[in-house]
Amino acid sequence: MRILHTSDWHLGRIFHGIYLTADQDHVLQQFIQLVSDSRPDVILITGDIYDRSVPPTEAIKLLDETISRILMDYQIPIILITGNHDSPDRLGFGNRLMARQGLHLIGQLTDGLKPVVINDQYGPVYFCPAPYAEPPLVRERLCTPDAVNHEQAMVSLIQHLSAPIPAEARKVILAHAFAAGGEESESERPLSVGGSGTVSASLFQHFNYAALGHLHQPQNVGCEHVRYAGSLLKYSFSEASRRKCVTLVEMDGAGKTSIETISLTPRRDVRRLEGYFTDILAGPGNGESRDDYIMVTLRDTGPIMDAIGKLRQVYPNVLHLERPCLTAGGELRGPGADQRRLNEADLFSSFFEQVTGTPLSGEQNKAFAETLEKFYRQEREAQS
Repeated sequence: MRILHTSDWHLGRIFHGIYLTADQDHVLQQFIQLVSDSRPDVILITGDIYDRSVPPTEAIKLLDETISRILMDYQIPIILITGNHDSPDRLGFGNRLMARQGLHLIGQLTDGLKPVVINDQYGPVYFCPAPYAEPPLVRERLCTPDAVNHEQAMVSLIQHLSAPIPAEARKVILAHAFAAGGEESESERPLSVGGSGTVSASLFQHFNYAALGHLHQPQNVGCEHVRYAGSLLKYSFSEASRRKCVTLVEMDGAGKTSIETISLTPRRDVRRLEGYFTDILAGPGNGESRDDYIMVTLRDTGPIMDAIGKLRQVYPNVLHLERPCLTAGGELRGPGADQRRLNEADLFSSFFEQVTGTPLSGEQNKAFAETLEKFYRQEREAQS
């Protein structure tokens, strides 16, 4: 059986004030072409389809167009679970009707939750959908009082889904969870506040393949067949050096899997540039696009007027600018604890050292004194 695994589309995402719908559409067109080329037996989408529980209209239209083309043009079944960003009620509307067309959309957690069975030439494969659910909801819906945290809630879900599966059958789990040992990024929302939101990766090892969602870096956790497909795009500058892909899984009749990752090419890449202002203004190097989404870190310590405006003349999509020299140092320095008692020269000297990490030189002190004297002279002349 050939399985195509993807996750964390986050349709409707806003990145530093930019709506990413056109960027998401660009890679989803590639995904549809990949479906056409690879002709999988089933497509797995493991949560965070939307970026928020009430998605914008454009995001809903994009999902509808993508799913409809796959189902109508290629008749390939899709199993989709909700993640912590999704609304199970909204995303799961009409799921029983859509299941007849090949879209198995599992959002609501109920005691009727059961595996989706898809057959290949060797027989049935049991796909166990475990949508994201908070532990109190798992306790209530599955009547499992021991599900007091995310770990125990996942144990309860796995036990419930595995109960009807024959002992020797091939089985795949779809889960939206934070498996311990997985690598995080800045673009993920924590699953738990004030407690542990992680689950042990060993919970998934007895499945022939574990299709995981939530972490945005494509990666294996614990063993090769326990895998995060990663997010559709780079959704933070912490992911600038990472590669986004989907996962193609081949499963034989004995349940052994082989895994291939297939890269997606973004409309605009997410990149970080660091250097001196004049060097960055020289423009992109070979193979780099000036239209990428850019974060710039400037090493310059001197003042730069309208730095981001000038940078955007070269890189129109500079979205974030950092100047480490302006955040260097610690507490405001000075000869006394009460900064209100400092004269202008001492106060400026303290401020300069705070933001640059280095004290004023003799020449800089002289320049400041001359500038201050000129200011006071002009002020006195204006009053006379």
